[in-house]
Amino acid sequence: MIAFVTIGTNNLKISSKFYDKILFPLGIIQIESDERYVGYAKKNTPDKIELYIMKPYNKSIASIGNGTMIAFLAESKEIVNKFHVIGLENGALDEGTPGPRHRNDYYAYIRDLDGNKICAYSKNL
Repeated sequence: MIAFVTIGTNNLKISSKFYDKILFPLGIIQIESDERYVGYAKKNTPDKIELYIMKPYNKSIASIGNGTMIAFLAESKEIVNKFHVIGLENGALDEGTPGPRHRNDYYAYIRDLDGNKICAYSKNL
């Protein structure tokens, strides 16, 4: 249903370093970049970029969407924990510590360096 997701940033260099670190445990890696964007894909499908961080096309300041969140599926609760720790160690704000929620799925929430809400979760633990 979704082809790809974009997240706005005001500092592509710093933001890409942040996302490189938090996405690595999820098996998501940086595939391509230029002066306006960085594209990420799963390691096993590098030809299918599903996430971009980018400077806004209209050259205005990137801002967060109230109620907007990106959620990444993790293979285990240990990976969710790792995502959360790495995020906090690299400047993210804690938006919800790792733990079971919603029918026993396991979630963790952070705010990235630009204030975007990012989640990692593992199903039915």
